[in-house]
Amino acid sequence: MKLEVNRHATTPIAQQLEAGIRAWITAHGAGGGRRLPSIRRLAATHHISRNAVIEAYERLVASGLVRSQPGSGFYVADSAAALVSQPAATSGLEEVTNGLWGLFSANEHTLKLGCGWLPSDWREGDDLTHAIRQVARKSRSGIFEYSTPQGPQDLRGLIQERLRPLAITADAQQIVMTGGGSHSLDLLVRMLLEPGDVVFVESPGYYNLFGLLHLQRIRVIGVPRLADGPDIKRLEVLLAQHRPKLFYINSVFHNPTGSTLTPAVAHRVLQLAEQHDFQIIEDDIYADFQHTPTTRLAALDGLSRVFYLGSFSKSLSSSLRVGFVAAPVAWVQRLVDIKMLTSISASRFAEQVVTTLLQNGSYRKLTERLRIKLANQMAMALTMLKNAGWEVYTQPAGGMFVWAKPPAAIAPETLTELANRWEITLSPGHLFFADHQPTPWLRLNVAYIQDPRAQAFIEAAS
Repeated sequence: MKLEVNRHATTPIAQQLEAGIRAWITAHGAGGGRRLPSIRRLAATHHISRNAVIEAYERLVASGLVRSQPGSGFYVADSAAALVSQPAATSGLEEVTNGLWGLFSANEHTLKLGCGWLPSDWREGDDLTHAIRQVARKSRSGIFEYSTPQGPQDLRGLIQERLRPLAITADAQQIVMTGGGSHSLDLLVRMLLEPGDVVFVESPGYYNLFGLLHLQRIRVIGVPRLADGPDIKRLEVLLAQHRPKLFYINSVFHNPTGSTLTPAVAHRVLQLAEQHDFQIIEDDIYADFQHTPTTRLAALDGLSRVFYLGSFSKSLSSSLRVGFVAAPVAWVQRLVDIKMLTSISASRFAEQVVTTLLQNGSYRKLTERLRIKLANQMAMALTMLKNAGWEVYTQPAGGMFVWAKPPAAIAPETLTELANRWEITLSPGHLFFADHQPTPWLRLNVAYIQDPRAQAFIEAAS
């Protein structure tokens, strides 16, 4: 086996070996049982360290392409034929994180047109400050002690009531508090998946999830996201080829397209989940931005095979990390156990602040004002993009995001240069695809669109 190894490349040697062996298996037959070169032989042939070879083989074992036989060596796995037909995304974590650091590390004067949160000057601090003072004054335990593993009973009861208008029937005992939406996803990935498992995601979709799945050695396969939800025809084709354990769906005001799941598509997704026996994570962290509730998978399914995620961080404060998972009854205790092992509990202080805001009605009034503000911004953004000749993927009914592209074929590098000219940071479009395919599409956050710099950039890119 002769592989190409470039010691001067930025890609680690172990990852180069992994990709080379994967390609060799594809080219020379993926039938199980073929023995691979020993660690010593492969290291000597390519003049590299044994540790790099060991790491490459372990990565291939974790992905299911190779099996280890103690005392004998490494062999092509019996499952390799199915796996090489559509290999897992092999991009390094740095390809995801590098695109994100620009948004988080940009100075306060930079316009974060591609970010996923509301501007600081949109945040209403008076009610939040009052709630923080109340908790600090009345609850010493809220400042100094751990929360309960599942989360406070009173807060879970309040969330139970908030789910009723969405037609989601969840007992408070089915709700587990978390440190935000990302924490919820991390817990569910740890609980439901093992290295080599197949997960379907929406494409384009939530880039942070792609990195999380990559970190856990999960095989990620994209299902196109259309204006009404996942592409059902493509989903059916992929289900004939793969056996996913999980499908991740962002139902309402989808990130990044802004589209919302329709009842017909929701029903069909659940039918296919039952037929092919996979579970669903329904991410609904933008629920509070919606004026009139639409169909939720968790409502139709009754939390049988759907795990429902919610969060207060997008609407209230990015720093106040409070989220929750409404889970099927059989999974609740295991979810709590994993939460205890990885983080002990969420922030008791943050949970009590949210409880106070829900109880006194401040949060309800806050979200009502945010909906109106975002709706106005969305209307202005769509008009501005239309006048500039940009193509919009679908016209969102609300929320923060528009998925759009300039009228001319502009290279991503040129768009970045234009954005830099007006001190704008973007989210590179390729981050929203699991395989990081090049794309002219951009996620634009409408909350920032009225800034003169955003208008100048959109006109310059037209």
